[in-house]
This record gives sequence, C-alpha cells and structure tokens, in this order.
Amino acid sequence: MTDWRRDRIGTALRDENPTVLRRLQAGFAVIGDVQFLPGYSVLLVDDPVVQRLSQLPRSKRLAFLSDMDRLGEAVERACARLDPAFRRVNLEILGNTDPFLHAHVWPRFGWEPDEFVGRPVWLYPRERWQDERHVLGPQHDPLRHAISAELDRLSS
Repeated sequence: MTDWRRDRIGTALRDENPTVLRRLQAGFAVIGDVQFLPGYSVLLVDDPVVQRLSQLPRSKRLAFLSDMDRLGEAVERACARLDPAFRRVNLEILGNTDPFLHAHVWPRFGWEPDEFVGRPVWLYPRERWQDERHVLGPQHDPLRHAISAELDRLSS
C-alpha cells in the first residue's frame, strides 16, 4: 500500500486513512499527524479536486462549515474533559500548503509557553512539529476515542 499521506482524501474515501475519526456530511474528521497541542484535528473535504471553499456549491459549502463547527466543538469538549488547562479552540481554513480544501482545529492550553499564547500555532518552532514524542501514535488513542465519542454525541 502506498503512503496514505500522499493521498489523504483518496485513502479516506477508500477507508485506508488511519487518521480518520469519522465521516461527516461534507468531509472527514481526522486527527492531526502531530499532537504537540493534544487534540489537533483537521476536516478534509471529501472531493480531492476542491481547493477552495468557494468551489463548493452553496449547500455543500454550508455543510463543510457545519462539519468544521461540529469537529471544533468535539475537540473542545474532549480537550476540556481531558486537560483542565484547556482554554479554547482555533479554527482555520488556510490552504497555503496542501492543494485541497481543509480546516485546522487547534486546541489551545494554559500550559503553552508565554511567547506562543495569543499567536498563531504556525509560529511554533519546527522542532515541535518534528519531535518524535508528538508524532501521532497509539499513545494518542484515548484522545482519538474522546473526540470520536464527542462527534457521535453531537450527531445524535
């Protein structure tokens, strides 16, 4: 099997992407590859050719934004339950690196270094992004299950 990272949406559609938490109305809720901010998740659009929100028909655009809201709330609930230092969730649709529509869901915590509080996550040093301790793995299963359970609760 090829590396799922090379085709995140295609592998999600084929049920081969190990980061998928849940299939949502307009995309896939996935847990992030790095977890230096535990609970980091991403909403992937379910059509790999869609690059921008404006390329979706209005109904699908609204569904994607609704999915982003649902994933954000699920991350917020799970992180607040698992870490008393949880502060908030930041939602971002950037599109500067990957050529497909996706939204980042970043939990933020009181234990973050002062120089990064109130600043974009992207300003964290590269070492944080590449540190083996933060690479998604079995140690993140409780977090993965907590977010998935919240997604289920929010859909019922």
